[in-house]
Amino acid sequence: MVFRLLLVEDDPEIREIITDYFLDKSNGIIDIESAETGHEGMEKYLDQEYDLVLLDVMLPEVDGFAICRELRKTSDVPIMFITARHQENDRLYGYHLGCDDYIVKPFSLAELYAKVMALLKRAKGMVRDEVMTAGHIKLDPYRCTVYVHEAEVILAPLEFGLLKILMENQGKAVSRESLLIRLWGYDFDGNDRVVDNHIKKLRKALGDSAAQIKTVFKIGYKLEER
Repeated sequence: MVFRLLLVEDDPEIREIITDYFLDKSNGIIDIESAETGHEGMEKYLDQEYDLVLLDVMLPEVDGFAICRELRKTSDVPIMFITARHQENDRLYGYHLGCDDYIVKPFSLAELYAKVMALLKRAKGMVRDEVMTAGHIKLDPYRCTVYVHEAEVILAPLEFGLLKILMENQGKAVSRESLLIRLWGYDFDGNDRVVDNHIKKLRKALGDSAAQIKTVFKIGYKLEER
């Protein structure tokens, strides 16, 4: 199987670096085409079929957010934003528009490649994560759903991410620093109190199961089964 990728990026050096790395790393299973403007990217996508779109946000003519919005009207193709915009509101807006992942410049090519391969495998049904359970909480990472007492709970992307990490490390303390890095990135310039604020929102959404999230003094949080 050969995966066809569309890279929409106005910086020629970044286009070349990503293209060369992916072609060399994939050993022939990835074919990547590129566009340097928003209009060119839209035209290429409409003319051909792609398995994944790598999309810069700041583009000439039409920005990446507008492209994502248009694609989501007719397509569920995996979309990953590549951008220098690292503010939380930008990330949340991207997820709101329907993107599948978000990586902030400067980034590791190895990490970008790993994220892309994970999205491709999931989109093609090659990976199926098991439903995670802790007490009355159930989280399906494949469908991005959460249930408490068999009733679905709607979580914002960051709260969902927090719960998923805690469930993956059930019974273990997860530091605020670790949560910040995984959800906000290495270059986040705020402080770790942002984690506490989103934990409060998560606990509120979980209702009486919020007591399963324990505060670990001077470290972070952990999720207990009951």
